[in-house]
Amino acid sequence: MPVPEPPKSIRRWFAVVPLAAAVVLSGCGSAAPTETPQAEVSGGAIGPDKAVSADVKVLQVHLEYPLDGRYDVGEDASLYLGISNTGSVPDVLVDVSGPDFAEARTTGAQDGDVLAIEVPANDNVYVGAEGAPALTLVDLDRALRSSESIPVTFTFERAGTVTVDAMVAAEGQTPSATVDFPRNSGEPDDK
Repeated sequence: MPVPEPPKSIRRWFAVVPLAAAVVLSGCGSAAPTETPQAEVSGGAIGPDKAVSADVKVLQVHLEYPLDGRYDVGEDASLYLGISNTGSVPDVLVDVSGPDFAEARTTGAQDGDVLAIEVPANDNVYVGAEGAPALTLVDLDRALRSSESIPVTFTFERAGTVTVDAMVAAEGQTPSATVDFPRNSGEPDDK
């Protein structure tokens, strides 16, 4: 007695399964991901890193996370970054500008004061760190939330100019108050 031929749908299934298995198994012989060379991701911290010249770079450029979660039009924003100078000649950050704020000021500067943040040779400067120069972008002309960015242009005396998208840091960063609010007793809060 002859064996009946399987229906067409089963014959197709038997033809597709080996093909699918071959495709799946062909990926098993490839190198492990750690052995496959990949391009290095630049930055990796809060904000971007960008070269100004062969020696001078701006690192992790970002705006502080706002206390209430949002910068409104007219507010000021603290700008944080590292400046790396691997060269043998010092440089000076002489201007910070952009289309979305009126000006940039260092701590204690008045209207019309010249911006001058010195970057020694073969050294780093951490703008905004304790004991280091601080920069504030004055009078934002647009509202910003976490992960939104604005272009900021840095001009150095020797290295030249570079523009970076400065992103507002994510929630969870430790914001600091810009004003020391008094306690009920009238004494300043030391927190």
